[in-house]
Formats: sequence, structure tokens, C-alpha cells
Amino acid sequence: MSIFELTMLLCFGLAWPFSIYNSIKSKSTKGKSLIFMLVLILGYIAGIFHKLIYSYDVVIYFYIINLCMVSIDCTIWILNRQHEKRVVI
Repeated sequence: MSIFELTMLLCFGLAWPFSIYNSIKSKSTKGKSLIFMLVLILGYIAGIFHKLIYSYDVVIYFYIINLCMVSIDCTIWILNRQHEKRVVI
């Protein structure tokens, strides 16, 4: 297990709940990029596969947790986008 990899995942992991909260509270897609979040999802999936194939350790759970949080934020982005399209000013 790399302490640096774990630290990186913890730092990202601590940021996602705030991002999710802001997405729910604002009901807006402003300041968020769906493409960026999809790239992050792809990166977390690659990290999970790497852990499964080459170096399985406890860090895989942090990849999975982060993947879940980004997926939640991505889902909220999609819902907010649909809401924005319905409420055209």
C-alpha cells in the first residue's frame, strides 16, 4: 500500500461530500462539468482494476467509495440538468 496513493484518495474523498451537498443545494449544473466527472469515474475504475489485478490492498475500498460519490454527483448533475431544461427563463 502506498501512503501517497491513500492520501490522494482520502483528499479527493473528503471533497466529494461537499460537492454533492452543493449540487443538491444549488439545483444547478453551473460550475460542474459532466465530462470531467465521467473522466474521474473512468480513472477510479482503472484504479480499481489495477488493484484487483496487480496489487490488491485496502486502498481499493477508497477507490470504490470515491467512485460511488462521483457517480452520485454525476447523477445529481443529470437530474439538475433536466430540471434546468424544464425551467427555462
